[in-house]
Amino acid sequence: MEGICRIQISHTLLLLWIFIGWNVPPVVGSQQGIPLSVVKLWASAFGGEIKSISAKYSGSQLLQKKYKEPEKSVRVEEIDGVKLVKNLAVKMEEMFQRKAEATRRLVEAAEEAHHQHEENPDLQYEYFNAVLINEVDEEGNNVELGGEFILEPNDHFNNLSVNLSLSVVQVPTNMYNKDPDIVNGVYWSEALNKVFVENFERDPTLIWQYFGSAKGFFRQYPGKIKWHPDEHGVIGFDCRNRKWYIQAATSPKDVVILVDVSGSMKGLRLTIARQTVSSILDTLGDDDFFNIIAYNQEIHYVEPCLNGTLVRADTTNKDHFREHLDKLFAKGIGLLGEALSEAFTILNDVSFTAVTSVFFFCIAYLVISDLLSCLFFAQVRIFPYLIGRESAFADNLKWMACANKGYFSQISTLADVQENVMRYLHVMSRPKVIDHEHDTVWTEAYADSATFFNLMTIISLCVFSSLSKNQGILLGVAGTDIPLQELMKLIPKHMLGIHGYAFAITNNGYILTHPDLRPLYQEGQRRRKPYYSSVDLSEVEWEDKDDILRNAMVNRRTGTFSMEVKRTVDRGRRVLKMHNDYYYTDIKGTPFSVGVALSRGHGKYFFRGNVSTDSGLRDLEQPDVALADEWTYCNTEEKHEHRHLTQIQAIKLFMTGRRPHLKCDRELIQEVLFDAVVTAPLKSYWNSLALNKSENPEKGVEIAFLGTRTGLSRTNLFVPTDQLSNQDFLTAEDKEGVFNADHFPLWYKRAAEQVPGTFVYSIPFSTALENKSVVLASTAIQLLDDRKSPIVAAVGIQMKLEYFQRKFWTACRQCTALDGKCIISCDSEVRQLPSHSFYICIKFCFDFSYIVVFPPYRTSTVTSLTTMASFLLQRNSLRYSPHFCSQ
Repeated sequence: MEGICRIQISHTLLLLWIFIGWNVPPVVGSQQGIPLSVVKLWASAFGGEIKSISAKYSGSQLLQKKYKEPEKSVRVEEIDGVKLVKNLAVKMEEMFQRKAEATRRLVEAAEEAHHQHEENPDLQYEYFNAVLINEVDEEGNNVELGGEFILEPNDHFNNLSVNLSLSVVQVPTNMYNKDPDIVNGVYWSEALNKVFVENFERDPTLIWQYFGSAKGFFRQYPGKIKWHPDEHGVIGFDCRNRKWYIQAATSPKDVVILVDVSGSMKGLRLTIARQTVSSILDTLGDDDFFNIIAYNQEIHYVEPCLNGTLVRADTTNKDHFREHLDKLFAKGIGLLGEALSEAFTILNDVSFTAVTSVFFFCIAYLVISDLLSCLFFAQVRIFPYLIGRESAFADNLKWMACANKGYFSQISTLADVQENVMRYLHVMSRPKVIDHEHDTVWTEAYADSATFFNLMTIISLCVFSSLSKNQGILLGVAGTDIPLQELMKLIPKHMLGIHGYAFAITNNGYILTHPDLRPLYQEGQRRRKPYYSSVDLSEVEWEDKDDILRNAMVNRRTGTFSMEVKRTVDRGRRVLKMHNDYYYTDIKGTPFSVGVALSRGHGKYFFRGNVSTDSGLRDLEQPDVALADEWTYCNTEEKHEHRHLTQIQAIKLFMTGRRPHLKCDRELIQEVLFDAVVTAPLKSYWNSLALNKSENPEKGVEIAFLGTRTGLSRTNLFVPTDQLSNQDFLTAEDKEGVFNADHFPLWYKRAAEQVPGTFVYSIPFSTALENKSVVLASTAIQLLDDRKSPIVAAVGIQMKLEYFQRKFWTACRQCTALDGKCIISCDSEVRQLPSHSFYICIKFCFDFSYIVVFPPYRTSTVTSLTTMASFLLQRNSLRYSPHFCSQ
């Protein structure tokens, strides 16, 4: 293979790759190879032409000139990463504290309502049951507990139909809706409706508020659309199984679970034992550690690789142990003594948590009576579960539980498992109840199915009985969801640079928010990845081989760290190499830490310009101007009267003093106004090109666009909207092409990594599949001719791929012959070419991620080329996207 030439012409990143033959036999006569000088001529002609078109229709030179004009009046500053991350932590702390105060008001109201209530076993009370609301019988009458419940769509709740005045109550399927305990609890907790509404009026950014009762019912505000059971008629949700409930109700625990697998456990008893262990695992959270030991005449660790130790009770480990439970089978005799000795050895030697007491569960059908005198261990709580209906040993097990600050339960059927396991939570919560410890608990990230899998964290607090006769009783747990989008809105994206980002983790090292945290299998699909809530920071910042950054943040330190990284863009299809500086600190009052990553070079610098408010607002209100949807210039969410305002409307009201109570980022707004003034001349420039009929007669250039470092963008259409080849570009559907909460547009990012003035060409990944073939060209605008200069903007165009192809074929008809008669060119007919020869042009973007192939006519040759190119690209993990030209 010969004639492979890489040529950069006119600052246009193209690769002209000419294949001349593949095992080609000697050629005679006119059948000769294309000279290298001709290839260079083609590259020069094509590169010059396409660069000229890109510069002309984008207006890049004009924009560069306009940013240069105020050069002497602007200040370039190096970003102080330590100050930046500390200020961000303070803002996050204030936001979290507002949510915590709302939850505390729920706790106070619940405890007061219970104090005023007198239990009435005969109480009859109609409430709105979440499963029955708005349900009618055959005669059209509302069913019992299913009265008319007014619901209206609300955009704050993702357009779900909700009731902002009332809450609804969900009762687990295995519980009776009108049980006296349920009815009394629902009755006194109706007082929370008033507090729910007041909280939402005080803080309109609140989303779901709720109270989970120790009796099993769940009260949620706002009341929402009817809950539907699964295909088996069951609603598996039980609030007492949720992490926010368990972590608030109990302290961190070290747990050893003993499972009797002697011959007496055969059949149903072993099935019940497995289900009991699984239910116990459901009640353990990321702050707990555990192991499971099966015993008969010998002891068997359920996971043999983890002998003599405890593991964190995260979702991955719990699911792993559940798989091994299915491998247990019953045989032999049960000797509890050796199992107990092993369990206490583990709890004595391996302690991971900082709790004052450590406990385990003992699940047994048979207990050896002569061991009872040895079962008093002051440091360990024992919770025995007797499996089966026989009660011969119940008294002995009760004594063992009481002597060791535990609780005894007998489980006879599978239906009894859930409620009996839940009882241990009441015992474990007593120390908190007696001391009246309202410890604030925060959970890791979870995807809320009700709001289409938006990521949330939860704040929860215990609710205790204040009645003297019920001292030591847990009433339930109150909680509030906090959308992690609220954290994202606090991030000063304009200060982070093009590749910079902020992230937060929990005290266990799990990601709370990070640009590389992707909880769903595919965008828009309602399928969560199984362990999305326990993604460790080391899994995304994988270049930190020694976990220096992770450990420092887990230990809640403040500091800095640097390393070279490879960052993916375009949904992992492209890779950029850069050097990042990390700054991190803790968020006071929470178990979270926050970090900021700044890329060296232009990512470490920021500039400040200044224009008059009047001129800035005038240019900002032009119809071609848009601001980043997910950036916060003014907080319009905090007050109901501001929720209808667009960001541009809010900026105008704030800067003119008509809404002084609006919370806005004045510094960011001032820079937006500066960008609006500097970029305003491009609108006139683009209009003049559009109105000139001699320009763009082929309508090959469809859109001109620009974006600035403040999230401001301008667009101009050279063709009607319905004639655009790719109508998704620069819309909300094109998530990679617009400013988002955690990234700049892809065309902006890629242009920033090239020399300013150099155009980068690419084909949007999805357009080949959707037959919307376009080529994007973009270039960066730099403020100063200096390495320390920030990239202030990027500008570009969208053109038809067909138009791009025609420009190529025109260039490739040229040759160096003096008489103008070319011996051979890409325009030659197939019969003139040597056997098995082909000529192609491959256009590469700078990172070789996309390839466009213009093959000639012969089908067999095209097939061979496609196969060969696909093989080469797959070996290099690249994407092959063929586009054939019509002749």
